[in-house]
Amino acid sequence: MLGLAKRTGAKILQASTSEVYGDPEVHPQTKDYWGSVNPIGIRSCYDESKRCAETLFMDYHRQHGVQIKIVRIFNTYGSKMHPNDGRVVSNFIVQALGGKDITIYGDGSQTRSFCYVDDLVNGLIEMMATTDSVIGPINLGNPMEITVAELATHIVSLTGATSKIVYTALPEDDPKQRKPDISQAINLLRWKPRSELLDGLQKTIDYFKATLKLKQ
Repeated sequence: MLGLAKRTGAKILQASTSEVYGDPEVHPQTKDYWGSVNPIGIRSCYDESKRCAETLFMDYHRQHGVQIKIVRIFNTYGSKMHPNDGRVVSNFIVQALGGKDITIYGDGSQTRSFCYVDDLVNGLIEMMATTDSVIGPINLGNPMEITVAELATHIVSLTGATSKIVYTALPEDDPKQRKPDISQAINLLRWKPRSELLDGLQKTIDYFKATLKLKQ
């Protein structure tokens, strides 16, 4: 894709990820933080692939003048998620709607920051509309941080489920904290998330209710 962008003179966006920060030692995570990633861990194929992609983008920009944009996307959720995509929001909702126990890895004290998909898309559009001098990386996400246990409680309440919350072992290298510093997005893109978490979760739950009903 970078070769194609070079040949055609196209502007190209790298949808990177907060996972480049690994299990961060800096909180909240700023774009200048280099991260704490285990390159041979069970999660490393995703983390390192995104880090490598950022490197390639920067090299094509420096060596060939390709117009690049790099955004680091934090936890995103919303309608059109796949029921089995393995992310925590979809996992919890599917378990709750199915009357199953909600499974939390670890003690649930690990934190995440959840951005509704409509807000993220608006951020991507704003990033692509910036001048060529703005290349990133820029964090896109919601700086409102909650624990995974709190998320589970919200979903049980919104779905009216009778699910029990059960705890299991925390996977290796699972990040303890996740919260974006979005000061650059605010200053350069005039962007920040607008959706409230409970409103976004309700929309997502309604979507899954309709989707799972169709599958049945």
